[in-house]
Amino acid sequence: MEGFCYYRPYVDPEFESLIERINPPRVCIDNDACKDCTLVKVDSANKDGILLEVVQMLTDLDLIISKSYICSDGGWLMDVFHVTDKFGNKITDHTLIHHIQQALCTKRSTMEAQVRPGKDVKPTCKYTTLEITMRDQPGLLSEVSAVLADLGCHVTTAIVWTHNHRAACIIRLEDQETGGPIIDHCRLNHIQGQLQAILEARQNSHIAGEKHLVRLTVTPPQTHIERRLHQLMLADIEDYMMHHGSWGSVNTRGISCRQDHGIRCSCTRVSIESCKEKGYSVVNIISRDRPKLLFDTVCTLTDLQYTVFHAAISSNRSIAAQEYYVRHRDGCTLDTETERHKVTQCLIAAVERRASQGLRIDVTTEDRLGLLSNVTRVFREYGLSVSMAKVSTKGDKATGIFYVTDASGHKISKEALEAVKEEISGSVQVYDKFPGSSTPCSLITSSSDYPKESGEIQNRPTLLSLGSLLWSRLEWISNFGSTRS
Repeated sequence: MEGFCYYRPYVDPEFESLIERINPPRVCIDNDACKDCTLVKVDSANKDGILLEVVQMLTDLDLIISKSYICSDGGWLMDVFHVTDKFGNKITDHTLIHHIQQALCTKRSTMEAQVRPGKDVKPTCKYTTLEITMRDQPGLLSEVSAVLADLGCHVTTAIVWTHNHRAACIIRLEDQETGGPIIDHCRLNHIQGQLQAILEARQNSHIAGEKHLVRLTVTPPQTHIERRLHQLMLADIEDYMMHHGSWGSVNTRGISCRQDHGIRCSCTRVSIESCKEKGYSVVNIISRDRPKLLFDTVCTLTDLQYTVFHAAISSNRSIAAQEYYVRHRDGCTLDTETERHKVTQCLIAAVERRASQGLRIDVTTEDRLGLLSNVTRVFREYGLSVSMAKVSTKGDKATGIFYVTDASGHKISKEALEAVKEEISGSVQVYDKFPGSSTPCSLITSSSDYPKESGEIQNRPTLLSLGSLLWSRLEWISNFGSTRS
């Protein structure tokens, strides 16, 4: 059956920006409506990408979104977000409240200035950015960072994700001597060639058509770094194509069952239905709740060129339910089995990417050339594999968050962790935390706190019954009715 298509008339971009300048976004912070969370209400002229911008802003401030109602049908957008800080408290800091209210308007006006002709825009800071996608292998991050250190490349930011035996990383580099971006084309080509040689040397000859990507660019930061990671993994078809084994299978209802080491099977369910009377496709996602979940799903729908017109998101302790009413950007709905299957797989991958298993190791130390190489070398020497990492620098300090597993699949011994803590200079803390877990981090301070069985952690979360999570239209309307107040 052919899908419904809705075509929009052409509107000059300058007219769209005029409407936005006349009606700038309004953000209301309400601490009175709910006793256990803060309501962030956004009222704005609708525009492509604005929903992702709002979610991204809240996520970057480490705010936890427990519930959300979204309506952007027509020319106006009205969103309500129930948020807390990472400790579960209301947002009461007046500086933070003011920042939330101002950030969206400032960001969009800056974007308009950049694209509006005839405007002089101050040059923005440029970064030398390294992007890599590859087959996940133990010790590979250590080799890559060692080559960068040998070539005089100082790592200022690095984010690494692994999923479904694939890995993607984004690393921002500085010239060790000048402290600025590396802009010499010959040097960039040399660095890229050295990294390419490492990946080719590690390429598995038994896997036909194995793919990897190495890209070095010198540009201003145009795309949010975590959104860019999603885009890299979305472009890698092996990341979201489900395999038998640790991932199980995906049936026509879009159920993925992932087995984490020592954690009960974590199911992500995606179903796609048609709402023919309104001309929408309805996407429902049930998964384990975690921070940044809404950002990951909205980001993926946006990059797949789908527009969200209505949505309701809620969490019940450890379970999150998301419902989206969407159309493709060309106005068509999801009616072919091929389209539905791809969107289902991509959404499951987006949910599970950030839920890699492993113990969390936090490192804080003095920044220096080769620091990432030194830390990952210690992990490799003690048989630990990095499943996720985030490294940043500020001034003369460097911080790193690493999720590590035993490369051979066995439990991580307390002896290995103690040796790692001794060899890495600076402050090193170990937490019994899985990224996908809904339980708080628990700091490991003695040998008795270490997991007693393979992959087992204390306070292990229990998967609750999914139940029936429904939102009535009355609740939807009542929440939106106060948005313009």
